Amino acid sequence: MTEPAPLPPGYPQEWEADVVLSDGMVAHVRPIRPDDTEAIHEFHAGQSDESIYLRFFAPIKRLSDKDVHRFTHVDYHDRVALVMTVRDKLVGIGRYDRLEPDGPVAEVAFNVSDHHQGRGIGSVLLEHLADIGREDDVRRFVADVLPQNRKMIGVFRDAGYEVSHEFDDGVIAVAFDIEPTDESRAVRMSREHRSEARSMRQVLHPSSVAVIGASRRPDTVGRVFLEDIVAGGYRGRLHAVNNRAEPGTLIEGLESVASVRDVEGGVDLAVIAVPAPDVLQIVDECADASVKTLVVASEGFAESGPEGEERQRELLERARRYGMRVLGPNSFGLINNDPEVSLNATLASVEHVPPHGSLGLFAQSGALGVAVLASAQRRGLGISTFASAGNRVDISGNDLMQYWLDDDATSAVGLYLESMGNPRKFSRIARKLSSIKPVVVVKSGVGGGKYATPRGHRVRSTQERPEAFAQMLKQAGVIRVENLHQLFDVAQLVINQPLPAGRRVGVVTNSDALGSLAADAAVSWGLEVTHGPVSVTAEARTDSFREVVEQALADPAVDALIACFIPPVAQIDPEVVDAVEQAVDRSDKPCVATFLGMRGVGATRRLPVYPTPEDGVRALAAASRYADWRRSDRGERVRPEGINRRAAHDVLETVLAQEPAGRELTPEEADALLSAYGIDVWPTVAVGSDEEAVDAYKKMRGTVVMKATSPLLQHQPGQGWIRTGLRHPKAVGAAYRDLDALVRPLGAEGIALQQMAPPGVAVEINTSEDALFGPVVGFGVAGLPVDLLGDVAHRFPPMTDVDIEDMVGSIKAAPMLDGYRGAMPVDHGALHDLIARVSVLTDDHPELAHVRLNPVMAHQDGIEVLGARVHVAPAPTRTDAERRAMSS
Repeated sequence: MTEPAPLPPGYPQEWEADVVLSDGMVAHVRPIRPDDTEAIHEFHAGQSDESIYLRFFAPIKRLSDKDVHRFTHVDYHDRVALVMTVRDKLVGIGRYDRLEPDGPVAEVAFNVSDHHQGRGIGSVLLEHLADIGREDDVRRFVADVLPQNRKMIGVFRDAGYEVSHEFDDGVIAVAFDIEPTDESRAVRMSREHRSEARSMRQVLHPSSVAVIGASRRPDTVGRVFLEDIVAGGYRGRLHAVNNRAEPGTLIEGLESVASVRDVEGGVDLAVIAVPAPDVLQIVDECADASVKTLVVASEGFAESGPEGEERQRELLERARRYGMRVLGPNSFGLINNDPEVSLNATLASVEHVPPHGSLGLFAQSGALGVAVLASAQRRGLGISTFASAGNRVDISGNDLMQYWLDDDATSAVGLYLESMGNPRKFSRIARKLSSIKPVVVVKSGVGGGKYATPRGHRVRSTQERPEAFAQMLKQAGVIRVENLHQLFDVAQLVINQPLPAGRRVGVVTNSDALGSLAADAAVSWGLEVTHGPVSVTAEARTDSFREVVEQALADPAVDALIACFIPPVAQIDPEVVDAVEQAVDRSDKPCVATFLGMRGVGATRRLPVYPTPEDGVRALAAASRYADWRRSDRGERVRPEGINRRAAHDVLETVLAQEPAGRELTPEEADALLSAYGIDVWPTVAVGSDEEAVDAYKKMRGTVVMKATSPLLQHQPGQGWIRTGLRHPKAVGAAYRDLDALVRPLGAEGIALQQMAPPGVAVEINTSEDALFGPVVGFGVAGLPVDLLGDVAHRFPPMTDVDIEDMVGSIKAAPMLDGYRGAMPVDHGALHDLIARVSVLTDDHPELAHVRLNPVMAHQDGIEVLGARVHVAPAPTRTDAERRAMSS
């Protein structure tokens, strides 16, 4: 492998990205470099005469050295060019050139290889160029296109921008603003979804599989993989690869080959089960054989220490360069139970693999892969597909969710997540998936604890607390559970039963004690018992129990049923189970059942059976909350009026030009930034003596407040750092002297005067840019509820109006906003509008490290922002940006 040439000065390496094309294959986007000269010549020589004419408006057989030098030597500011490569071969070029130095308008052009048309290359290059341009103050793209170049016109038209066309002298002049629109975002996400879903389909539906490391010795990892694939009845072509065996040696009835290169007809998926030091060489061989997907079962990567971390980094780099997807390393494998595929490429023997069903499963570590499959198999829960990501170097739960969105064979999804590399994208995809299918998540390790993330997982650090993550899942409609046991409790219910229409439940039993236990559990989980508990005698026969079940299901005041039955000693009667199941099948209401002392009765039934009433009730409560979310109006994305993004950008750009490391904004800078988003902060006047305070008061008039402004005093409530209701110059002067005498000994300098706001409820709105989550918005009632009790609601932009309404109503102190103890309710519309503006502000500008609006006085006639602090820092690279890119 040749050493890459040194990068040119100013080369923006952060523009490099791996992307999934519309056919599901992987490509690499990067800035052009001077050493691309030969690649440009080769690319041009491979183009048809028509393509050359459409790009250059002339039949140029060979580009001149001068032209190629100009193409490859750019300043990455006024002249920007990107190339796309597939397996190190150049397949597309996109560029823009500003019409004037530092100007807001640039001419954009593309050239896509004739051999790679129809793969979405032009669309990806446009996304990346537009995002780069916006970051560097380009506002508008223009292009001259020949009328017959319908493909290029389609790239602009289909991107979701508002495109204008003018025909002049045989050329169509195209122009459009590159600020993202609702339509352009929708187009980008739709293309991302289709590409990633197709990529995962290639992973899960291979027509040929090779097991590399298929040993002749039993009980080796490679041999077990091969045995399980054979025993599972895989419908495609299967190959055994063993470089230590004589070619043609039979392994599991298959003639082995020494290298995957020797497989005739090609390989879609390669299972790599060789020692970790040999994996990279195998990856190179797979690239030569045009393998599409690697399942790396080998251990000894990032989980094993620095050497393994480097090996894992190189694995990802090579796989991406060769255009391959990777499941693993340290993966337990994957399953596709589709009868047309029947692929069990795991370490689970066929008798331990769950039957064909409709549950899609994802787990990360190999050990948990064993537990996940074993739990599903014990309960008789059928699965559609399963994947174990291991160290999650590439394929993640996000990829699988994109696939499950369109997979008719999957009706519910279960995810066991040990780490998360892109929560913003997870939230976006999960919200979409949850709207049509239940998504049940077990998530361990949030909040930065010592054991929060398993070794080997690529994650960013986070400052957010576990409750913030829980609120993100709630915002996305995800059903969060605490462990695998609860995951399958819920899955059993949502797969086999309809969702409950409400939270009203009936309880029927043949034991008063069992009925009371079930009813108490229902109430504790937020369900309402509206029927029963109804108890038949302990000696009652099947017909009697069927009758009370049917009566409960027929009750219009019942949305779901809890059935509990304990058989008389030595009289275990499965007919009772049959009777309940048949009654439930005739109803459109869900039922959870417990049959104490009758083990295994629910293993293969549609009726969800639980060992204890509490297990069933907890699952029913989770399904009820999910059903409520799914029925609810999830609202419209907030788009406040009167926003001037350019003005806010100018403020941030000026500050970071002066202080590249970032700093806190001055009050004047903060006012300018916030006012660009329609957020007006009440002015304060800093005063340094009682005379200055009196002079300032005379200019303000009316009633004023005086407060100490030192950050040292922000979190010391109850010390009297504020004086209110000042209506006379003497009162102002006296208040200054009193406050100064109080704070000066503490070294807390700073006293300011401000007009007094109408009485109401003081609230706090804050945002932070988290390395893992991106922008996070927090809300709470200011003072003790926030500072002492941590009563803060978090939501994650982009937010809808319903998200904001739910956010405000979810804090424990919410009654204070609704007229608590006779007070007037606050203006919720004004409060929601302010949160919306803060949400859009922080979503638009990742440079905003922290924004804190406090105090904000909410009252019956509106809302007043009395204080604001803003800290800016260099913008981090968000995990879910405006241009498509695979996680790195």
